[in-house]
Amino acid sequence: MRLLILFFAALFVTPALPALAKAPGLVTIESKSSVKDTGDKLVKALEEKGIKVAARIDHAAGAKAAGLDLPPTEVIMFGNPKLGTPLMQAERTAGLDLPMKMLIWQDAKGKVWLGYLSPAQLKARYAIKGNDEVLKTMTGALDAFAKAATAPN
Repeated sequence: MRLLILFFAALFVTPALPALAKAPGLVTIESKSSVKDTGDKLVKALEEKGIKVAARIDHAAGAKAAGLDLPPTEVIMFGNPKLGTPLMQAERTAGLDLPMKMLIWQDAKGKVWLGYLSPAQLKARYAIKGNDEVLKTMTGALDAFAKAATAPN
C-alpha cells in the first residue's frame, strides 16, 4: 500500500516540479509586447521617474556573437542610491543583487515575460535587519515599473 501511495504521489507531484524549481522570490508578469518593446517601455518608465539605467544587456545578441542561439532575452539594470544604499549599509553583500534588475525573455511558446527579485527575497537572502520602509517603497516602485513595462501598447 505504501508503494502505491508513493507511486501516485510521484505521478502527480513530478509535473509540478518545474514550477517548484523557480527561483525563490522571483516575480514574473506576462507582457503582450515583444522583448525589445517591453524593455523600451521599462527604460522610459524608469527615466521618467529619474531612475538611472545602469545597463541594458542583450543576452540573445551575446549568444549570437558566440555562435549560439537564444530567444530574445534582455536584462535591464537600474538603481536609486536612496533605496539601495541603506540596504547595503545594513548588509554590504546585498550589493551582489543591487542595482536592481529586470529580466525580459521570450519563452519556447513565444510568450514574453518580465521577472525580477522581490525585495522581500532580497531581505531574506541577505538577512537585512530593519529597513522595512525602504523595502516597502522598493516593492511598490518595482511593481509599478513592471506594470508600466508590460502594459498593452
